[in-house]
Order: sequence, then C-alpha cells, then structure tokens
Amino acid sequence: MSLNITSLNSGSNGNCYYIGNNNEAVLIDAGISCRETEKRMKRLGLDIKKVKAVFISHEHSDHINGVTILSKKYQLPVYITEPTYKNSGLKIEPQLVMEFKEDEPVTIGKLTITPFKKLHDAIHPHSFTIADESVTAGVFTDIGSPCEKLIHNFQQCHAAFLEANYDEDMLQNGSYPLHLKQRISGQKGHLSNNQAVELFNKYRPPFMSHLILSHLSSNNNTPEIVERLFAIHACDTKIIIASRNKETPIFFIVPKNHILNIISKRSPKTKQQLSLF
Repeated sequence: MSLNITSLNSGSNGNCYYIGNNNEAVLIDAGISCRETEKRMKRLGLDIKKVKAVFISHEHSDHINGVTILSKKYQLPVYITEPTYKNSGLKIEPQLVMEFKEDEPVTIGKLTITPFKKLHDAIHPHSFTIADESVTAGVFTDIGSPCEKLIHNFQQCHAAFLEANYDEDMLQNGSYPLHLKQRISGQKGHLSNNQAVELFNKYRPPFMSHLILSHLSSNNNTPEIVERLFAIHACDTKIIIASRNKETPIFFIVPKNHILNIISKRSPKTKQQLSLF
C-alpha cells in the first residue's frame, strides 16, 4: 500500500509526472521527448515497462510534445478526452486512444485514476488523482483558481504536485506584455505562489506527507522565493521544488499511520535510524 512518485520535468518547457506502485505506473502528461523520458527514468532506476498508460490533462504543447513517439514505441494507451484530442493535433494509433470522462475513475492494475475538470484556458482541461488502495496522490497544475473540485481532491491527498507558477510582484513588474500578464493571472491562467500557499494552509489534510511545487515560471518566479514562502507553513509536510530541467528523486508515499505502525514494531535504536523520506 504505497505510491512511488516523481516529476520527470515541470515547467513551460515540458511537463511529465510519474506515479506508480511496485507493479504498474502511469504518466500524467508527456511534454518532454521520449528520449528524455527514457533517460530520466533510467537515472532513477525506473523500468519504463511498468508504465501502462499516459493521461493527458490538456492540449498545450508542453504537456503533449512527447506523447506520440512514446505511445508508439511502447504501445502505451493514451487517455484523453475527445475535445482535447481533436484540438491537440496529435496523431496517435487509433487503437491506443482511450477516452476518459470527468469524475469517472479509470482502473489500471491496482491504480485508480480519477479525472476532474479544472479552470484553465484550454478546450477541456482536467486534473487527476491517482490512488492505490488507501494512498492518494494528485497532479494539480495549470490552474487559474482553486475551484471546489480542486479543494475537495486536494484534501484527499497524501502527496500532491501543486502549481506555484508565479510571484505576483515579479509578474506585474516584469517585461511581459499586458495581455500575457492578464492571461497568466486570470481565472483560467496559472496559480500564483500566494494562491498555492493559501490552498495549502487552508485545505492541507493532516496526513499529507509530501508537496511537490510544480510548473514554476522561469521569468516570474524562483525556487528560492517558493521555498522561503512554503518553509514557514510546511510543519511536517516535506516540501520539494520540481525542476524545469531534470527529474526529482523518487518519493515513496505511504499513509502516516502505516509509518507509525512500522516504527512501533522496531527497537529504539532502529527508530532513531529510520528515515521516513
């Protein structure tokens, strides 16, 4: 009863998130090349043969650039909504195109992937939770504002990839044209650092062990700003900043009560040596 999660890349240059158990895994988005996906998984010791499907959140290029070759090479089903597929320009082998529907869980082995609609300037955008029995992780990026569904699903997660796209001062004082600033900060744009930390503070469940802050802007944010902001509020949740250029380590997500049960069965000496993360 655990999930292994990592960000293979996160940002406007490409997004790809791995979530799996010991037997199977899925990718949420495939916005980096097949070669880079292979290379980064190999560095992490992950077997790409365990990946059983790719789920596409929306049609923007930084979420789909690598999916055609990846799907063809490994004969991976691509779960995508019909409107997103029609507007994506993707050419995937017909037998590998699988449609998902809002709020209808998809079962792959012991994994349950549940899509829900989000606010973003795409044709039919969705976020996802991925569960293995009683452990749940969420992928929540490319979101203009935290709607009720996002809040509800965030509250179910033991771990989450959460967008912290921009620092409000950097965006407003930066060189972007006005229309782009308005798009990014609009109701269907991206989450700011302040919006992300407010969501975390108000709705973080007590069992959330890991928060991977994702999709940071290269021009309107820095990892240092995000790290300082969230460090104040982290408590016992481990905060990780997903990179725009490389993979994160693998994080092993188990229920907190399960961790405590493991510790209670060990000697005092072993307890001191146990690393939870």
